[in-house]
Amino acid sequence: MEKKINLQKLFIEKKYEDIISIIENNIPEKQRNAAIINLLGVCRLSKKKINKEDIVSAINDFQKSYLKEKEIKESLQGFKNFINASLRLFDFENSEKNHQNSIFYFENALNFFEQNKNYLGKEESILVLLTRVHKRLNNLDKVRFYLGELINNKFHSPQNICNYIYYNCFSKDWSQLEFLRYGKLLQQNLPIYPKNKFISSNYFKNKKIKIGFLSSDIINNHSVTYFLKTVINNYDKNNFQIYLYLNNKKIYHDETTQFFIDKVDNSHNISDLNDTDAINLIRNDKIDILIDLMGITSDSRLQIIKNRVASKQILWCGYCNTTGVDEMDFIIADKNLIYESEHNLYREKILYLPNIWNCHSGINFKRSFNEAPSTQNNNITFGSFNNFNKISDNVIKTWSEILKTVKNSKLILKSSSPTMTSSLSNKFEKENVLESIEFEPHVKNFDEHMRHYKKIDIALDTFPYNGVTTSFEAIWMGVPVLTMQGYNFNSRCGESINKNLNLNCLIAKDEQDYIFKAKEFSNYDKLSKIRKKIFDDAFLSPLFDEKNFSKDFFNLLKSVHSKN
Repeated sequence: MEKKINLQKLFIEKKYEDIISIIENNIPEKQRNAAIINLLGVCRLSKKKINKEDIVSAINDFQKSYLKEKEIKESLQGFKNFINASLRLFDFENSEKNHQNSIFYFENALNFFEQNKNYLGKEESILVLLTRVHKRLNNLDKVRFYLGELINNKFHSPQNICNYIYYNCFSKDWSQLEFLRYGKLLQQNLPIYPKNKFISSNYFKNKKIKIGFLSSDIINNHSVTYFLKTVINNYDKNNFQIYLYLNNKKIYHDETTQFFIDKVDNSHNISDLNDTDAINLIRNDKIDILIDLMGITSDSRLQIIKNRVASKQILWCGYCNTTGVDEMDFIIADKNLIYESEHNLYREKILYLPNIWNCHSGINFKRSFNEAPSTQNNNITFGSFNNFNKISDNVIKTWSEILKTVKNSKLILKSSSPTMTSSLSNKFEKENVLESIEFEPHVKNFDEHMRHYKKIDIALDTFPYNGVTTSFEAIWMGVPVLTMQGYNFNSRCGESINKNLNLNCLIAKDEQDYIFKAKEFSNYDKLSKIRKKIFDDAFLSPLFDEKNFSKDFFNLLKSVHSKN
């Protein structure tokens, strides 16, 4: 008991090295119970400076803690810590591009869970951790399964519901009706706070229309920033005031964050504010229209929207589907994305921009016409630089058929975020096309990323979750993007992009047509003509026409503001 008390006292005093020394030198291994072993691992990870060896040692401690006494509170915590530390090791190993150790521990964790799931499967936090493991392994079917288990077990936190909805964007098995249905479930589980906690929500006409943008993603190279910059760069300061509400920690602010702060009339960081304080802060600014750039994604703050901070609240850019939230009044789209007959499948009222829902602010990378690489190497090179999570089993099967159909072709894959490739490699190997796949490592240097587009003849869009930023990038570089027709906003982004380029010929009806078109445009003459057309037309198209887009955007907001 004296030793336990001393250890507790030392832990409170943050003397982690002393605790490690006492346990290792004074408590024989056979006498260490689950709690002591778990404490040892926690202390290894709590030191001021830790390295890979510390993480691995801690993982082994947590594993021993769990195995010591499998069905008591202390071992349960050991199991959670085991997974968390394995996830930490995975992220650490990203820099080494070698996930051998973390994958080994992931497999152990999954095996432990299967052996004891009647006990472990009752814990919400463990099911959440399993989704994080399977996400790292690119097992999206398993991610959806365990998120579904959370929903089935009534663990209806807004975060769980948001994640469940989001990861079903990658699946073709959900109808738009399902997105609306689970959006309603989210709506029902968002907190409603007592009205006496808030300042008045009576909005008076301001001299200028006050527009607020809410985001957690105003950081370097994030997709949202390229589209937000279009409107921030081109607004009429005589008629509008723009406020920026940043929901990312100040330690993550960078030159991009500062660029936007300098551009707008006012900005606030609300990441450390609770919902009540954040709501009161925004209400105090008397915002006329708040535009949420996250929806269910990122560090969503839909509870702020639910308790209303502006007379008009709009979803745009960051999430391309319904939120299901009653207080989200509008969603900005274009007529290529949501058809008139589909309005009942979206909780929000649809606001249509005349051409395209998004306009890219352009890329700080010199545009020059690039001949198709196939003119030099006589081989067709396809490519996709989308997040690997978007590469579903159906996409893999379709792309594999293309590689088998187009002789001497290859496919370059590069994820838009750091990830492992082994899961995708195994799937392509089962399709007997792995020798035609080339994985490029994720790069942080943006110019290097853009130069990779010079290696590909045709970009292949993912489906049903289309690329957006990567498609704009490819087109900027004169690379055609082959996409497929979708069934909702989220899955029609590629259609809208190509229709705004007058390139309906690059929109496939289904998988067979997608394969057919990939082969059709592998013809060198057709490929050269379409690449030249894209290079000549893209910059003048609605995709990059900042001034006209901004004019349309703010005219739309004026129209919304004028309505009671």
